[in-house]
Amino acid sequence: MSQSQPRLDDLRIERKPVPETPRRTGLAFAIGLTLAVAAVVWWWFGRPQAVPVTTALARENATPAGDRTVLNASGYVTARREATVSSKVMGKVVEILIEEGIAVKQGQLLAKLDDANAQAALQLARAQLAAVRAGLEETRVRLAEANLELRRQTQLKQDKVAALAEFDRAEAAAAALRARLAQQQSELTVAERNLAVYEQQAADTLIRAPFAGIVTSKNAQPGEMISPMASGGFTRTGICTIVDMESLEIEIDVNESYINRVAPGQAIEATLDAYPEWKIPCKVIAIIPTADRQKSTVRVRVGFDKLDPRILPQMAVKVAFRETTQATASSAPSRSVIVPRGAVTSRDGRDVVFVVQNGRVERRAVTVGSTVGTDTTLTAGLAARERIVVDPTAEITDGVRVEEKKR
Repeated sequence: MSQSQPRLDDLRIERKPVPETPRRTGLAFAIGLTLAVAAVVWWWFGRPQAVPVTTALARENATPAGDRTVLNASGYVTARREATVSSKVMGKVVEILIEEGIAVKQGQLLAKLDDANAQAALQLARAQLAAVRAGLEETRVRLAEANLELRRQTQLKQDKVAALAEFDRAEAAAAALRARLAQQQSELTVAERNLAVYEQQAADTLIRAPFAGIVTSKNAQPGEMISPMASGGFTRTGICTIVDMESLEIEIDVNESYINRVAPGQAIEATLDAYPEWKIPCKVIAIIPTADRQKSTVRVRVGFDKLDPRILPQMAVKVAFRETTQATASSAPSRSVIVPRGAVTSRDGRDVVFVVQNGRVERRAVTVGSTVGTDTTLTAGLAARERIVVDPTAEITDGVRVEEKKR
């Protein structure tokens, strides 16, 4: 039996794989873990940082259809009855009976002036009147006696007992006393009028409130001179200023280009700068029928539907003139939202807001209806209860990550 021929493959040495040691396996795992941690750290610090922003919630505003703002304006609270109270005569102040902030009634005593001279003149007038009355009474007694003598002489004359000369003498005496009585009656009238003048002068030293109101300023002190007109650097012209709080209203200068949007009785919503969240219902009282040629404005008087102690004279106020039409049964309310005024900004010539969703902002174009105080009404582009960025900066753009700080 012949042997088989040797082949080249039979000469190849067959080697078995060397198993990996545990040391090499641990080193590979450590290298892989280090690379993974480095990748995570690189991603964490390399990602864009969130921009901190203040957000607010859009509030729903349901207004009746046809009720909309046609004009926004600003003005001041004024009082129709306001007076700086002075005296009718010049004199020295001896007593002040009021302070700022107190309420006074009509006719209440506010201050007293020095009345020494007035009281002296008044006493003299009273004495003169008493003297005239006493002389008048004496003349009446003498006239009664003269009339009796005249009647006796008349009877004797008729009886042809007395002489004619005696009758003439009695008649002349009675006539003279009647004339004197008439003169003294006129003097009595003059004395009474003279007394009334001095009584009025004495009363003028007592300064009283012309109407009920609140004292807003105290302009004089005891010892100062006061006069109804300015007569020197050390002379006051008023005791105090009184404001009738029941006569408060709003005075507005409306540009004459928009006066056609205003009508008497028109509904108005007013907002005091001191209370921006308080909406005060008002109405137009009157439109003053003249324009200011220098400012091109027309003055409009606005009255409050109900007065409140928080409303004070000279407060700044913003008003929104409403256009109210007769609502029909099928008219539905017009839905709009109210957002803070700072949330609306202008980008590329359009009014936009930035809505926060899932940690990022979305730019949203909106339609602005009106702005009253710190609130802006949006009629389109935003839904109620969406969270928006307040006072967005230039780095706030569409898609930017943000970190919210709720308002």
